[in-house]
Amino acid sequence: MTDVALQVRETSIGIEVKLHVQPRAKRCEISGMHNGALKLKVTAPPVDDAANRAIIDFFSALLDIPKSSLCILAGLKSRDKTLLIKNLSLRIFLECLER
Repeated sequence: MTDVALQVRETSIGIEVKLHVQPRAKRCEISGMHNGALKLKVTAPPVDDAANRAIIDFFSALLDIPKSSLCILAGLKSRDKTLLIKNLSLRIFLECLER
């Protein structure tokens, strides 16, 4: 596997980040990159929208923003997703990832 640059796009309403999600992990954490997407492990199973809610909870806590500022744009039933983070700049997002 060859890692490429993080696929993130700044828009007029926020940023869109590509995610690759691994459900049923031991703990919730960012565990690197996967084909240009941020690899995220979540403890929730991929049923009844539980993993999607865990993604929203994780990024809300990580970025210290309300859950209403987060939305999964694409990939609701897939491991590969696009997350919209409203009213956040790319610079601030990258700073939060480095912490």
